[in-house]
Amino acid sequence: MKLKEILQALDAELLVEGLDLEQKISCAFGSDLISDILHCTLEKTLLLTGLINPQIIRLSDMIDLYGIVFVRGKKPTLEMIEMARERGLPLISTKHTLFKSSGLLYNLGLRSCRITHG
Repeated sequence: MKLKEILQALDAELLVEGLDLEQKISCAFGSDLISDILHCTLEKTLLLTGLINPQIIRLSDMIDLYGIVFVRGKKPTLEMIEMARERGLPLISTKHTLFKSSGLLYNLGLRSCRITHG
């Protein structure tokens, strides 16, 4: 699934300009717990979350993220947007809940990322 298709499916806003909207995204993971995100994802992932703090951007330095979708209408601070711009990390905001966003993307063929068990 391409980034531009994700934006359309979620009726979402891209918050970092100048990025490749043709980028292919193969899987996603949804969580509001940094510990789950850090210990679960085993591959490059689109993260869906309601967390709005700079740590969520710094997380992209530790795990391989395609980008971050902020759900429930949340929007990051200008500081966070600048941090993402420096990393070339797409930030997206949608009014949909985490559950609905995940369902919409799953129904369009975006699969869940592989996770560790335990």
